[in-house]
Amino acid sequence: MRIGIDARTILNPERGEAIGAGHYAYQLIRHLLEIDKENEYVIFFDFRAREKDVKKFSRPNAKIKFYPFSDYKKYLPVAYSEILGTATLTHENLDVLHATSPMSRIPAGYRGKTVTTIYDLAVMKIPDVFPALARTKIKTMLSFAIGKSDKLIAVSSSIKKDICEIFKCPADKARVIYSGFDKRLSEKSNLSRAEVLKRYSIGEDEKYMLFLGTIEPLKNITRLLEAFAIFKKRFEQESEKFNYKLVMAGKRGWLAAEYKQLAKDLGIEKDVIFTGYIIGDDLTPLFAQADFFVMPSLYEGFGTTVLEAFATGTPAILSNISSIPEIAGDAAKLVNPLDTKEIAEAMFQFSQDEDLKNSYRVKGKIQVEKFNWEKCARETMDVYKSLK
Repeated sequence: MRIGIDARTILNPERGEAIGAGHYAYQLIRHLLEIDKENEYVIFFDFRAREKDVKKFSRPNAKIKFYPFSDYKKYLPVAYSEILGTATLTHENLDVLHATSPMSRIPAGYRGKTVTTIYDLAVMKIPDVFPALARTKIKTMLSFAIGKSDKLIAVSSSIKKDICEIFKCPADKARVIYSGFDKRLSEKSNLSRAEVLKRYSIGEDEKYMLFLGTIEPLKNITRLLEAFAIFKKRFEQESEKFNYKLVMAGKRGWLAAEYKQLAKDLGIEKDVIFTGYIIGDDLTPLFAQADFFVMPSLYEGFGTTVLEAFATGTPAILSNISSIPEIAGDAAKLVNPLDTKEIAEAMFQFSQDEDLKNSYRVKGKIQVEKFNWEKCARETMDVYKSLK
């Protein structure tokens, strides 16, 4: 087979979804090329990706292709841009084209077999947490991608259920294939606890709970901060000294500026650390040195950060909604994300009970082993073959 993979979410920092979608595309392509030496691959990158950065994907059976005329797209009529994209894809004579994100639009005029991975339908489930313009754009592109595709890959059973219900898709059009986790996160960090604390301005006698994700309404940041304020008040009532920080790690998203003001209004400004975007090498030590992880999201299509916490042995407090119970199993404390008192109570339990946290550490290490990128790649190959 000749398989095309749209990898424009990789090495393209201008795309808002590049972190999640880019990680998925990178790991999937890497593992497909490792296990499959027979089929031919054409990997399409954004024009902004540099040739030296994509060399890691070079294989005898892989062709690197930069998506054409992307730098001129804003000057061209939509129809003309569609014609160029269609011609490029058609010229490669593909047996199947895999769009690793519905945001990387397949041209309407392309007539080849297509597969699209869907891993987030938050805009359909809770539209109010998105800016109006983004909401309209994402809904339009999702609807087009799902209608255009011959097969869909859903990254969780929760996502498949939502696809079938919202878009009236037949069940056999979508297949559930879980993503894997990066095993490098299980490796011991070279950074000591003291170095991590110094890097993020945390006192040597302090502990921290960690949040990792885009700082935006979808991640339920307002209730997280409110819960932390409740937790602090109770802790101070029952202990001599409050020694916790809330480390908010992740890039700034919609309404991010308002959260710093909220922390100030809640009287926790000095206890909350906004780190900004965290580079990959810092993730493992930041997780490993955390007392626990907390992520009360309003929606998760898969929840890669859940696996990152498990892999590093970090006990986790997570939402009991969407795909999270499916991915986490019994390896995390699940809470109602709409109930700030329940979130705060879980924080307090974790702060007081080492045995409870240790039990979740053990369960998390076991749970994360169920998610494997090679398995994901092999199951994805089966989807390609079904369209042959």
